[in-house]
Amino acid sequence: MKNLIPAMFLLTCLATNAQEALPYREIPEASNSFTAGTVAARQIDGLGFRFYWATEGLKDKDFSYKIDAESRSTGETLTHIFDLSQVILSAALKQEHKKIDNSNNAYADIRKQTLLNLKKAADILREADNLSDYNINFGKGKVFPYWNAINGPISDAIWHCGQIASFRRASGNPISSSFNHFTGKVKTK
Repeated sequence: MKNLIPAMFLLTCLATNAQEALPYREIPEASNSFTAGTVAARQIDGLGFRFYWATEGLKDKDFSYKIDAESRSTGETLTHIFDLSQVILSAALKQEHKKIDNSNNAYADIRKQTLLNLKKAADILREADNLSDYNINFGKGKVFPYWNAINGPISDAIWHCGQIASFRRASGNPISSSFNHFTGKVKTK
């Protein structure tokens, strides 16, 4: 019985850590085929990977950092990328986009939800052959083809990941060098 309690504690800890594993520590394996859906999914996978590493290990001081009074802070930029991930996911779900108020959420929760949104969108699109039905729908007749997702929220979010990486370096907390952007893998020693 004495050995059972530590073993149960260890299993509980392992299960909790497994549940907390976030997507995009590494980019998923590439598809064997090139379709509109697999290419779109890979773009989102690349965004998810960059977002994961741009935001991994952020400290409280990083969230408030901004270049000047007119710019967004790192925390505000992170929240903006979350909003963009919602647009991307809404298109993948073929739903009208509804902005979600996350002003009361901790940055860790926003980061997690952003990564989950991107993973879900990529998984949906990976199965699609044709993207003509995956529109960005802002309601009230404002519907845009998937082309706008590429040059809009996906590209914009990648841009902002670079800003977060720059802000981190400027605030004294540069991103880890333990990953490779080209391969999408964590470097082995």
